[in-house]
Amino acid sequence: METCDVLIVGGGPAGSTCARRLRDAGLDVIVLDKCTFPRDKVCAGWITPAVVEELDLDLAHYRQGRICQEIQGFRTGSMQGPDVYTDFGKVVSYGIRRFEFDHYLLARADARLLLNTPVKTIERQDDQWLINGNISAPMLIGAGGHFCPVAHHLGAKVGKSERSVRAQEAEFRMTAQQLSMCTVDAQVPELFFYPDLSGYGWIFRKGEYINIGVGREDTGKISSAATGFLQQLQQQGKIPPDVHAEFKGHAYLLYDHGGRNILDDSVILIGDAAGLAYTQSGEGIRPAIESGLLAANAILDANNNYCMHNLLPYTAMINERFGKRQQQQKNWLPSGLRRALARKIMANRFLSRQILLDRYFLRSAVDTL
Repeated sequence: METCDVLIVGGGPAGSTCARRLRDAGLDVIVLDKCTFPRDKVCAGWITPAVVEELDLDLAHYRQGRICQEIQGFRTGSMQGPDVYTDFGKVVSYGIRRFEFDHYLLARADARLLLNTPVKTIERQDDQWLINGNISAPMLIGAGGHFCPVAHHLGAKVGKSERSVRAQEAEFRMTAQQLSMCTVDAQVPELFFYPDLSGYGWIFRKGEYINIGVGREDTGKISSAATGFLQQLQQQGKIPPDVHAEFKGHAYLLYDHGGRNILDDSVILIGDAAGLAYTQSGEGIRPAIESGLLAANAILDANNNYCMHNLLPYTAMINERFGKRQQQQKNWLPSGLRRALARKIMANRFLSRQILLDRYFLRSAVDTL
């Protein structure tokens, strides 16, 4: 029987960040994950300076053998219209490969690892959680993403009543010839929004690698949307015609569309398992990291008494940090007016920077934890 103080299901940024904070406080932590690391993870993959600060990330050390692409600008526009270029004149983000990033964070967490170990059973025995019949812990954390088994145990109706966003992405290494034909600036990711505002597509070059993807709320169109976006990029000459991207899919909940129960006696959800991705941009890395830190603080403050009452401050901290969930409120603007307003914003360099980039994607005005 394996025993520990805290068992974390999921070794992504939420789980590894939480584990590191708890290990720094002297707790015995096990991180369990169904995959081995490094593992493929579909994600556009860029982090802001705020994330670097919150992770206490040493960029010089991280860059040793890993991609950390500086970003100084963005191209934004609609799928059917012109785009505008915004040059910040300084580094505003860093492009990373999740394959490398997640492995790095998990390794430095200094937790005990049980990898290639899917969760098969979750039981409650007295004051202990019993996972798979052979792992026991008084405190359980669900950090396993949208389909986290701990979230399911807490009643999440995955794929049923939840309003999720689906994404399809591909990241691959280009040949020398393909690189010579690629017109995408490595320091300038490009974002293209759908006219119906149901999502957006992106193309992001990271050294020899390129990431292409789309995310939409109307999930029935996601496969055709990804294929169509790839063809559009090829027709525009942004990527060579011989590129054959192998798209992989994933899902997540936007914060205002979530509503999952995120805690109970001796159990907490963090990251995508809790449905914390920013509603306007879909970014999940910073919310994952911050929720991992907040959960660790709540657990340490509970002082080994993990009843629901003692863990409730975590809910208060999430509400304070991300705001009260708006629960799928209807947009009061008519669809035609919303589209016209969106076109105006995306076609204007000042508005695109102030609203789309600074406010929604970079969240420049939001202080770090």
